[in-house]
Amino acid sequence: MKPKFLWKLCFLSAFAMPAQAADFDVDAYVDQVQQDIAATWNSDEYDAYVPLYAWHNRLAYDQKHIDKYNENPWGFGIGKSRFDADGNWHGLYAMAFKDSNSYAETFFGYAFLKNWFVDCNPDFRVGVGYTLGLTQRHEYKYVPLPLPLPIAGVEYKRAAIQAAYVPGIKNDGNVLFVWTRIAVN
Repeated sequence: MKPKFLWKLCFLSAFAMPAQAADFDVDAYVDQVQQDIAATWNSDEYDAYVPLYAWHNRLAYDQKHIDKYNENPWGFGIGKSRFDADGNWHGLYAMAFKDSNSYAETFFGYAFLKNWFVDCNPDFRVGVGYTLGLTQRHEYKYVPLPLPLPIAGVEYKRAAIQAAYVPGIKNDGNVLFVWTRIAVN
């Protein structure tokens, strides 16, 4: 498969865009994301990531699974980020942490948050967006798997609390993963 096709597939699946959305130019959007990734890579802003919590949706899990799953994803991550002219956040990151079964898991990728300033204060932002990443898990023999996810965050000055929701089926997936991101320079 061509890389550009994979990007298109990730975007379409991330947004569940209907095929008849004729006014949406996927090629232009993919080109813009590639430019945003390059600009973020060239940024001088570095971040530290600390996973905080992995909440398993109680409506999707039976008690037997809840009792055996780890919800403390101890780990660490690093990244680079930047804010664009509109105040939106772009990040490149890599994290390693303990998964629900207490095995090592990695996740790395690109993230975007459309931000709004709270009470017109540029130091206090809330945002929603997406991450396009790859994860590696023990049950898949650590083969990198693509995982586009919705994310949200709250940020004050140099510290943010962010979260992604991993959709799933009964007793699998349906996890709210929460982490903190701290600017280190």
